[in-house]
Amino acid sequence: MTIENEINNKLKMKKYSYKEKKDTRSGFGEGLFELGNKNSKIVALCSDLTGSLKMDKFQKQFPERFYQTGIAEANMMGIAAGLTIGGKIPFTGTFANFSTGRVYDQIRQSIAYSNKNVKICASHAGITLGEDGATHQMLEDFGMMKMLPNMTVISPCDFNQTKAATIAIADYKGPVYLRFGRPKVPNFTSEDQEFIIGKADILNEGKDISVFATGHMVWQALEAGKILFEKGIRAEIINIHTIKPLDVDTILGSIKKTGCGITAEEHQINGGMGESIAQLLTKYCAKPLEMIGIKDVFGESGKPDELMVKYGLDAENIVKAAQKVISRK
Repeated sequence: MTIENEINNKLKMKKYSYKEKKDTRSGFGEGLFELGNKNSKIVALCSDLTGSLKMDKFQKQFPERFYQTGIAEANMMGIAAGLTIGGKIPFTGTFANFSTGRVYDQIRQSIAYSNKNVKICASHAGITLGEDGATHQMLEDFGMMKMLPNMTVISPCDFNQTKAATIAIADYKGPVYLRFGRPKVPNFTSEDQEFIIGKADILNEGKDISVFATGHMVWQALEAGKILFEKGIRAEIINIHTIKPLDVDTILGSIKKTGCGITAEEHQINGGMGESIAQLLTKYCAKPLEMIGIKDVFGESGKPDELMVKYGLDAENIVKAAQKVISRK
């Protein structure tokens, strides 16, 4: 047996499966409700989208700690910033485009600049918002939020991880942007997982290519990994659930081992996770990198799965990108 064959045999692919598909916004709702039972300092604010954000259980159980601000998102951010002065831990909830674009000035001035302990929870993000179309498909939020000093940016991959992330950010001191979505997606991570902010999850070890994925794209990366495995390519698949701060050690350790990489995100390539990783590699480890993401266009109305394929955010396109970048090594 050759050394290469021996290495390949050791790199067994973990097979991830799921019993059901669940929407990540429900993971947020369950996490928030659990926090409400644990910590009386937790308060929630919503801009007339309580049901859509799955905040209704918290509202019913803790009405004295729930603030319905109406369709006045800028005011909601200002109120949340003020509540922190009294020691409260506010979780704001609305759609991702309203959580960022509509209220950027308030977030920048009242929350990030002042380093207030506000948790900005953004649902219905990305192209998978589907039929609501381009006006509501927020594809620029990673860039907007990661550029703000003091801001932490998190993008979990499924229901269980979104719940775990929601609970974890309550103990984190400082502003956090938590992004999740509307559609039901495979729920494959552990129900009792420990969510560590800033620590990436290596889902499968490999030697030929590093695949860095976030949010809904993590499952697509795992599916691509199966295809690549059958082609004799051992992909190291890493869930980058924290966009900022990046897990520098894990990213560099992987890329130095494999010699090339792919980033996959449901976000504009400009300003996204891939851009942050490319910047990191340029500084510390210049290796070939391909980026899967939205290519400087707005979205459109359509079924989420069909839009993912049309915009190249599926397993087949990750496989093609992998073969392309490996040829550049």
